Amino acid sequence: MALNKSMHARNRYKDKPPDFAYLAGKYPEFQQHVQTTLTGRVSLNFKDPEAVRALTCTLLKEDFGLTIDIPVERLIPTVPLRLNYIHWVEDLIGHQDADKQVLRRGIDIGTGASCIYPLLGATLNGWYFLATEVDDMCFNYAKKNVEQNNLSDLIKVVKVPQKTLLMDALKEESEIVYDFCMCNPPFFANQLEAKGVNSRNPRRPPPSSVNTGGITEIMAEGGELEFVKRIIHDSLQLKKRLRWYSCMLGKKCSLAPLKEELRIQGVPKVTHTEFCQGRTMRWALAWSFYDDVQVPSPPSKRRKLEKPRKPITFMVLASTVKELSIKAAALGWDAVEAIAVVRAWVEKILADLKVQHKRVPCGKDEVSLFVTAIENSWIHLRRKKRERIRQLRELPRASEDTLQAMEEEKTSQKSVSNNLDCENPKTEDSETGFVAPEEDVHLTTSDELTEESAAKEEHSEHMKEEETEAKRGEMSLGKGSSNAKKEPCPSEEASNLTVEKEQSPKETSRCFLFKCLMNVKKEGNDVLVEMHWVEGQNRDLMNQLCTYLRNQILRLVAS
Repeated sequence: MALNKSMHARNRYKDKPPDFAYLAGKYPEFQQHVQTTLTGRVSLNFKDPEAVRALTCTLLKEDFGLTIDIPVERLIPTVPLRLNYIHWVEDLIGHQDADKQVLRRGIDIGTGASCIYPLLGATLNGWYFLATEVDDMCFNYAKKNVEQNNLSDLIKVVKVPQKTLLMDALKEESEIVYDFCMCNPPFFANQLEAKGVNSRNPRRPPPSSVNTGGITEIMAEGGELEFVKRIIHDSLQLKKRLRWYSCMLGKKCSLAPLKEELRIQGVPKVTHTEFCQGRTMRWALAWSFYDDVQVPSPPSKRRKLEKPRKPITFMVLASTVKELSIKAAALGWDAVEAIAVVRAWVEKILADLKVQHKRVPCGKDEVSLFVTAIENSWIHLRRKKRERIRQLRELPRASEDTLQAMEEEKTSQKSVSNNLDCENPKTEDSETGFVAPEEDVHLTTSDELTEESAAKEEHSEHMKEEETEAKRGEMSLGKGSSNAKKEPCPSEEASNLTVEKEQSPKETSRCFLFKCLMNVKKEGNDVLVEMHWVEGQNRDLMNQLCTYLRNQILRLVAS
């Protein structure tokens, strides 16, 4: 029973499914339909209508004290699924919070031979029901089932003409205001649809239970969609004669167009839910014209909100922590404890990535960081670096004569510059702006630039980047960032970083990729890093950052 955990919270079968072995031992009429496997497991053949009928009658007798008769050629209801609907109606009308002594009135459209909704509602809650039926056989069985359970004072079964829904049924009782109506409409439009032709996804397995029911119970013109639309149109005329209108649906695809129809008609209160039982899913729609009714939230949304999200984690082994401690000591950090060491390196990596983070209060023996990622700075870093080197190599080169002339010009300009500095010193910015372009020309126009010199440039660039990263790491660990603005920026990328640092915090926090809470805590001799999602655009981005942090820590140890 795969979906039983998604049953209504008050459904008695949610956590305690029927015990077939116990029921077979107590009820001989049910025992003849059960089968015992070689392992001793008792099962039921749900393809057999006689077995399904025996189970329904047995459950109603055992759990609700109801005795009913159902013809095999008519619809045989499943008790747990119908009980879900009853409990949802309780939520709609506020039965759990209201005075139990107040008489509640409901209408069951097409009650069926079993008359199961009125029988359950009257037995569990003492509700009064007006049960309508168009089929002669179903009408006779429904009246018999009500009478033999001594519920005639609470359940009135009436025979109505074909295609009668609410309007004609309420003609005789024009003064009564009902609390709700229920309906299990015919799901299918024709025989082919009832057999699953062109109406069932071919990838789905075949139904696990038999499909019983008369023509009027399973088929109607236009299927359930048109049937429920007729109820909607009746409700537009009756309006506040009923506090809640509701219908059960057999197809999820019917839910959206019906909700759209209610929106077009201007119905103020609309909600829906899901009914789960075994491998069967059903949906229900309810609407009201009253402003004072409480609208229950769809259980499916509540389940998604309440579902705990597992954090993304990675483990830093004790041997790795030891190596990180040695490197931290070499840099002069005061981190000693394993948690503090891992936290310090994580903060350094985040600072290098320009990912905002701050320490927040947490429990004992752990450290927490609140992380806000503004931009994706951890993807394709190596690719971007190789692209910069490739672009340097592909720049046009000057001829040997041009290069020699530029060298002479550069020497003369330097001497002139030195003389000017002695006579009238310039600012640091103007001097940098005068010399830097020449250095760039020298690097990019040399005709004698070989593969060896290119490799040296790449190595020197790499060393500069490592020095810059080390300085940023020291700044992120408490040395401040005031010195970073005083140093000249040798590249366009560094100047962009300065501009970003000078932006106000308000401008930076207007948009972000995601926010998460990072916990660093002991796990035996190892250290566990957890990243808990808070909010943002895409959870995969947090997963990517987690992978990057783990890989960078491993590279630190390997280098």
